[in-house]
Amino acid sequence: MIKKISFHLLVLFLGAVNFTHALDRPNVIFIAIDDMNDWISLLDPDSPIKTPNLERLASKGMLFTHAYCPSPACNPSRVSILTGLRPSTTGVYGNNSDWRGALPNRKTIFQKFKDFGYSVKGAGKIFHHKLNGAFHDGPSFDSFQHMIPQPHPAKKLNNAPEYGSIRTDWGIFPKEEDSIDYNTIEYCIDSIKNSNGDKPLFLACGIYRPHSPFFAPKKYHSIVGDVPMPKRKTNDLLDLPEGASKLHRSTKWFWQGMQKLEAKMPGSYRDFVKSYAACCAFADAQVGKLLDEVERSLPKDNTVIVLWSDHGFHLGEKEHIEKFMLWEKSTHVPFVFVVPGMTEEGSLCKVPVDLTVLYPTLLEVCGMPRDRSCDGVSVLPLLRGNQENWERPALMTYKKGNHALRTERWRYIRYADGTEELYDHEVDPHEWDNIAQKPEYSGLINDYKKWIPENEKDQVPNLKRKK
Repeated sequence: MIKKISFHLLVLFLGAVNFTHALDRPNVIFIAIDDMNDWISLLDPDSPIKTPNLERLASKGMLFTHAYCPSPACNPSRVSILTGLRPSTTGVYGNNSDWRGALPNRKTIFQKFKDFGYSVKGAGKIFHHKLNGAFHDGPSFDSFQHMIPQPHPAKKLNNAPEYGSIRTDWGIFPKEEDSIDYNTIEYCIDSIKNSNGDKPLFLACGIYRPHSPFFAPKKYHSIVGDVPMPKRKTNDLLDLPEGASKLHRSTKWFWQGMQKLEAKMPGSYRDFVKSYAACCAFADAQVGKLLDEVERSLPKDNTVIVLWSDHGFHLGEKEHIEKFMLWEKSTHVPFVFVVPGMTEEGSLCKVPVDLTVLYPTLLEVCGMPRDRSCDGVSVLPLLRGNQENWERPALMTYKKGNHALRTERWRYIRYADGTEELYDHEVDPHEWDNIAQKPEYSGLINDYKKWIPENEKDQVPNLKRKK
């Protein structure tokens, strides 16, 4: 009791939180999934990619149906989510950006919880994993299990030379027990089992699939069955402005390579898409295993659970494969928040938010001091069911000067050269028709421009490979 009172006095002294809204230092289960887009049954009931465990989690709390990444690339998105600062604030725009060099004194969400008396553990892909883990932040964790080296099948099964690197391969993974995510989940399950109760637990679980290469154990390929191809429009890119075309040039080889491979090996594109679906099913199963242990071992009334993906993924929509663009498919992500006593079971929030909200919201619902330097704002009113007065759109950034806004109806994109895209999701959910140049929408666009960051930091240096 003395320990709990001391923490209450600390927060009250800082004047940072209203305790009628906060839990008493709950356990936190923090689940990140890599590259999972919105073509899953959690967000699209008609999707052939069934995610029953994500839906099971959503039944416990609130599903945000219109959640968006801060940036459609791993490193800038994860840094933004885990520090509460946008890429335009930090200059962390790319997958090689030296984020800790740019933010030497910024406390991650994990460090905030460590300071508040939590035991903070993690495993898998939390920070970007390039350069043999050089982007990882050791001081953020009391203990952490890195991604295990991933064995690859003896030969590339489907990858024609013109398509690219080993990352673009796909097929059946030999043994589930040898996979990155199996080992990550085992560590997380053990961390829950071995938590002694002296300190509340903050457990970060980073699930790597469905990140490429798209290998999943055989049974998950069987689970997904036949998968229809993504919806596409011929010559979809003809109405793109120069800013979009310029941004797209460095990644269009993915789609062009797939077209070449399909011509050489018919059926490759379908197998590629099906393998992505199998990886999503595999990731969903790992979430289910973790939830089983949470339900067995942690108190339901004092355990917060949050699940998110760092960005979406194109499978040929808009003649694009991968992320790295500011369209819906590359930015729309799953986001579930479970807060006992606050979120109504099975509730939906249709208000668009971007994941910069995660850092300040977790602080607030767990009774911790607010960090007013965050770029995002707490969605505590939304968690409590008040969606009426939310006016802030979701904001996404990819590289300096390129930004997208999402409201319930519209997606507006402005590129660094000032060119624009505008899509009306009420009639054009696939973003096939860019209407930004139509004069009747100039007023709408002017209203949206006020949300674009006025001051943007230059790109920070890239992290160099350690010798």
